[in-house]
Amino acid sequence: MAKKKHTGGVGSTESVVAVNQAPGEPTNMEELLSASGYTLTVPQKGQTISGLVTAITRKAVMVDIGAKTEGLVTDKEYAVAKEFIQNLKVGDEIEVYVASEENEKGQILLSLRKAMFEKLWDMLDSYLKNETEVQVRAVELNKGGMIVKWQGLRGFVPSSQFGAKFAGNMRALIGTVFKVKPIEVDRAQNRLIFSEKHVSEAELLHKRDEALKAVKVGEVYEGVVSGIMSFGAFVSVSVPCGESGVTVEGLVHISEISWEKVEDVKKHLKQGDKVRVKVLGVEEGTGKLNLSIKQLLEDPWIKVAEKYAPGTSFKGAVSRLAPFGIFVNFEPGVDGLIHISKAPNMSDYKVGDKVDVTVESVDVAHRRMSLGFMLTEVPVGYK
Repeated sequence: MAKKKHTGGVGSTESVVAVNQAPGEPTNMEELLSASGYTLTVPQKGQTISGLVTAITRKAVMVDIGAKTEGLVTDKEYAVAKEFIQNLKVGDEIEVYVASEENEKGQILLSLRKAMFEKLWDMLDSYLKNETEVQVRAVELNKGGMIVKWQGLRGFVPSSQFGAKFAGNMRALIGTVFKVKPIEVDRAQNRLIFSEKHVSEAELLHKRDEALKAVKVGEVYEGVVSGIMSFGAFVSVSVPCGESGVTVEGLVHISEISWEKVEDVKKHLKQGDKVRVKVLGVEEGTGKLNLSIKQLLEDPWIKVAEKYAPGTSFKGAVSRLAPFGIFVNFEPGVDGLIHISKAPNMSDYKVGDKVDVTVESVDVAHRRMSLGFMLTEVPVGYK
């Protein structure tokens, strides 16, 4: 650029003037940015902003966030989001969290954690809706099933959601990657449930769902007890579907096994028993049937008012001792209560003792019977 020197007066001075500079032309960076309409952003630590992915390497991701220099996702933040980064490409617009202000190298360190988790949950919502398969890594077993990881998120596969191939050998999956489908996605509760069975037994489950559509409440099936639990028994039944039947598992809750009070399921049923069951309902989502055995037996309370009229006396057996009185059983499913006010010496009785009682009142609707001890001696003063 040409320079022109001016000299004059005492103590000459020298000034530099740009030759051929058009009036109004930018003379510094500030004016240049202003003239171009480009706004320079000064990100603040803790801020979440949008940026454009400009480069992806094996150790870092560079993001244009409108600052003097590009922001950088590196080191620990890169490691945390590694699986997420594998699905990014140059040109993607993403949300980033400003982890630090500009360092001595002029770099702004960014985090993808928040953006990553938001996008992953959005993906899971879509996968749940479309029944899309994903791959998870088995982390550890616990009492209820298996903890897994998908793209950095922790999920859970209940034991009941493993197909026959892995049901008895879940431990062999630890550290491996296997296919599952999401069956419950709750972002607010951070709850993510997967099913392996929905992948390995997808065709069988589809047939089961089709068969269940034809199942009517009140229908009766022949079944086999497939499992005993403290809360009831699982029963497998064959439901007609096309030219063959589809095996569907249902639950007979402990309260639906017998009209009498059931304390221990194993005293009434065992695995392999053949039973007749009545359909009480179908659980949507799980495809399980709610079944009953007792509904196919006559309800003994139908004839209680006729058989145990107030004022009549019977011999029964103590079936249970409660803080408020003694329960006496007459036949399966039919118990009456001697209130504690009429049994001051409750400690004298134990379960199984035979007692003579008198029926005082019967409430069939609420399945209640009030009892009193039968007098064996004439009261003093009675004439």
